Amino acid sequence: HFHDVPPHARHTLTVLVPGAGLGRLPYEVARLGFSAQGCEFSYQMLIASSYILNRSESHQEALYPWVLTASNVWDTHALQFRQVLVPDHEPGGLGPDVALSMVGGDFVELYGGAEHRGSADAVLTCFFVDTASNIARYVELIRDLLRPGGVWINMGPLLYHYTDSPDVDSTELSYAELRALIQAMGLEMKTEQQRVCHYTQGPASMMHTVYTCAYFVAIKPAPSSPSSS
Repeated sequence: HFHDVPPHARHTLTVLVPGAGLGRLPYEVARLGFSAQGCEFSYQMLIASSYILNRSESHQEALYPWVLTASNVWDTHALQFRQVLVPDHEPGGLGPDVALSMVGGDFVELYGGAEHRGSADAVLTCFFVDTASNIARYVELIRDLLRPGGVWINMGPLLYHYTDSPDVDSTELSYAELRALIQAMGLEMKTEQQRVCHYTQGPASMMHTVYTCAYFVAIKPAPSSPSSS
């Protein structure tokens, strides 16, 4: 999408990334020349992303994420003693006009106001939509945030976070029902695929969590011109 926008003009387009975690996805979007804003609810995630994006400079921290993992280890040196450098890419090098920011808080509360309507050229959701207690509210809000012609790109499963919460009313749709809801909200589905994703596991482990994720691209159509009589 936006392939017709030259690199020097990409900063004029705003990309919103709710559920941005440590901020890697909005950072990668900004590296492509787009202005990006990440939204994250977790205070722990925000602390880590602030350190990585603002204070790590050229310094990398050496971590050993699997050193205490004793189960499902095929080879100790390949997994338990594997070193990971954080960040793996030195932050920076963005264009002078590119805006990159992270905001903390609940997606609906932060962006639900009328002042945010039509503020985004693109919304990217990666392993995010199933964090909603009411996924219909997410779909409605994303539609309202998009400018006409804007794009919503999603990747992730439907592992609804509030399924087992006795104090929260959770709306849990199948993908087919979610697809119908997106279309009923006025968005046009342009691309749909099933994509297999490994999740938070060492690549050399004997056990892997694997999701068959829903990848789709949905467009908010521009209002049609009134037909001349």
